[in-house]
Amino acid sequence: MIKKMSISIKILIAMGVGLIFGSLINVFFSEVVFVQTYLVNGLFYVVGAAFVNALKMLVVPLVTFSLICGVCGIGDVSVLGRIGFKAFGLYILTTGMAIMLALLIAIIVAPGKGFERIAGASTFTPTPAPPLSEVFINIVPSNPFNAFAEGNMLQIIFFVILFAIAMLMCGEIGRELNQLAEKLNEVMMKVVMLVMDVAPVGVFFLMAKTFSEQGFGLIVPMIGYFSVVIVALLIHAFGTLSLLLAVFAKLNPIIFIKKMRPAHIFAFSTASSNATIPITLQVVEKRLGVNNATAAFTVPLGATVNMDGTAIMQGVATVFIANVYGIDLGPSEYATVVGMSILASIGTAGVPGVGLIMLAMVFKQVGLPVEGIGLILGVDRLLDMVRTAVNVTGDATVTCIVARGENEIDEAIYNDPEAGVITEVELPHKHIAEHS
Repeated sequence: MIKKMSISIKILIAMGVGLIFGSLINVFFSEVVFVQTYLVNGLFYVVGAAFVNALKMLVVPLVTFSLICGVCGIGDVSVLGRIGFKAFGLYILTTGMAIMLALLIAIIVAPGKGFERIAGASTFTPTPAPPLSEVFINIVPSNPFNAFAEGNMLQIIFFVILFAIAMLMCGEIGRELNQLAEKLNEVMMKVVMLVMDVAPVGVFFLMAKTFSEQGFGLIVPMIGYFSVVIVALLIHAFGTLSLLLAVFAKLNPIIFIKKMRPAHIFAFSTASSNATIPITLQVVEKRLGVNNATAAFTVPLGATVNMDGTAIMQGVATVFIANVYGIDLGPSEYATVVGMSILASIGTAGVPGVGLIMLAMVFKQVGLPVEGIGLILGVDRLLDMVRTAVNVTGDATVTCIVARGENEIDEAIYNDPEAGVITEVELPHKHIAEHS
């Protein structure tokens, strides 16, 4: 009997076909009104956007129930505080390492030297960034229902942790609520599986739309900047994070990278860390063997505060724009870039395009022209997809390190190549088979 094709392989194939199909449309049909109206901005847009919405639909209820189960599973507030401190510290560390790596590579390669500005490229209007004090104040929701409605992840995490701690303090009532949360969490995981069943279709349309609009033509004038960002992202993902995993968690990075493939694919196709939370949770629990009590806490936190890939883009973009405009940056400016990139990642939504808003904050602090962001807009969507995959890798790496420190990771599952592999979602089919 031929082994069933895994969901990951199906999605990978759909991604490749969508990339090729979209690129062909960009080359041969970019001026055809019918194709652009009814295919690219019609079918591609509708199905792709609906798929992303389906992923986002899962995030708030899944994070809520998983986090309640996780906090109650830990059972001890002091242990919860220790895990939170470790996770937050590691996320800040990896973001800092990412931005310093990016600056080092960019300074050495010096992208943007002799660059001729593209006419009409400076069309970016940045959204005013809130003061840092407001970022910290807004962690505490004034209206938790409003936070849930808007999907404000940092406020949701704060409220749910507080609520779960109160559950622990309520004894029997809290235990009954926890049992209900565990049942609801199990149902939500089934909903995740149902959405994953149609993932190849959604990914195909997302990739087809992106490349039918962007193509590869926009990369050519920006090849220096684009290449430096990609190289820095790859070095951080396969070098820095793998080293941290091997040193602090004593785990094989090669196994880790292989098992992270489903999360990488979803992160790449959606360009949203938040939309990838359900898949990341499933991967770290089912494929990497991390206990739900730890994963349910660290993964949503990472999707909110960990922006390794975005920090790398900011570092390279800062050097690139400075070179383009002939502005010399000194050690103090580079230190400011490092500090601002770390601080800006806290409380910033894990959604597509947010890196440009963060970049505007950085530019203002070091005196670079914010309109220079318009130069990198053309390739930012493609880079956003890659850096989101790096963000998700950082989330899972820190989760594994924290889990190892708390002895909450099952090495047998981690080292088992078949653990957590999904072939097909068998909810209705399995039911029929059992009763036939």
